[in-house]
Amino acid sequence: MDYSKINVLDTIKDAFQLALKNVLSLILLVILYGLTVWIPYLNVGTTIGLYKAVIAMSRGEVVDPVSIFDRDNFKFFGNFFLLLGFLSIGISAAALFMLVPGIILSIAWSFAIYLLIDKGISPLKCLTLSYDVTLGEKWRIFAIELLTGLLIGLVAGLLALIPKVGIMFTILAVIVGCAYAVAVKALMVKHFSAKADTLTAEKEA
Repeated sequence: MDYSKINVLDTIKDAFQLALKNVLSLILLVILYGLTVWIPYLNVGTTIGLYKAVIAMSRGEVVDPVSIFDRDNFKFFGNFFLLLGFLSIGISAAALFMLVPGIILSIAWSFAIYLLIDKGISPLKCLTLSYDVTLGEKWRIFAIELLTGLLIGLVAGLLALIPKVGIMFTILAVIVGCAYAVAVKALMVKHFSAKADTLTAEKEA
């Protein structure tokens, strides 16, 4: 069965509105995360909370910065580290074959953690499902992420050329750019999460 593929230019364009809707919440979220990331154990929950924030954005919800401290984040504790272990081993092994397979596999598995948290499925199933939903779309994912980085870098670089106040505008551009990058990721999560639901339903039918 043919599935609709993610549109590169539409994703880049639509992310602007989503980023503006959440920019203040995301800035506060990053500040709260930065203040607490050094606290053992708590930093696991807040890291998982960051992924949940992206998932919330993918559903069109406004991000709640305090949600990174939700106790429910810790219910993913074991599977989260188990999945990170599988990701590290698999990608490292693939990278031994002249690096390129490692890059491709990292793209193929890039939505596994989101699927783990959003769908509540096992780590191995997350890897398989992430691989399946990205089939035929890896170059699109790569193009979206490349264009996002180039766009943020270009704006920040141009603002840096402004005499005297350039550095201030550059810092602001980077902060807003981070919110934009998260919005881009959220739109990709939305697309591949819906595709994952369709694939799962077809397999169970």
